Amino acid sequence: MHIFQIKQVQVLPIPLAEAWTFFCDPRNLGAITPDWLCFDIRSEVPPCMYPGLIIEYRIKALAGLPMAWVTEITHVAAPNYFVDEQRFGPYRFWHHQHHFREVDEGVEMTDIVHYAMPYGVLGLAVHKLVVAKRLEQVFAFRQQKLATLFG
Repeated sequence: MHIFQIKQVQVLPIPLAEAWTFFCDPRNLGAITPDWLCFDIRSEVPPCMYPGLIIEYRIKALAGLPMAWVTEITHVAAPNYFVDEQRFGPYRFWHHQHHFREVDEGVEMTDIVHYAMPYGVLGLAVHKLVVAKRLEQVFAFRQQKLATLFG
């Protein structure tokens, strides 16, 4: 199994408390997800996540085919970080760390994602042809949208 990594760092000119309030609310995830993913939260979610929270989504990933994605919030240390892990979905493995740190300019946010594709060699080919580019697009959209939302 090959584990891929994405790391993205972004500074937003807002206080740490404001960043945490936005990111701890799972309902805000749709606002920073590209429309072409047709992201839809299917489960009831509270205004602030907690360890053990299960969130059910529906997305359209490859070729516009709808698929279920279930994640669990496994770690929360407010207001510094949280971790979500896929329980069911498109990846063989998905572990996403979200870190928040005060800096002179506001808040430095760091996303670190480790993930693996299913289906062996076929999954690696699909990753190279489609998935890697799609994930780049998702995180680029997110970075631009957050810059727009928070200046």
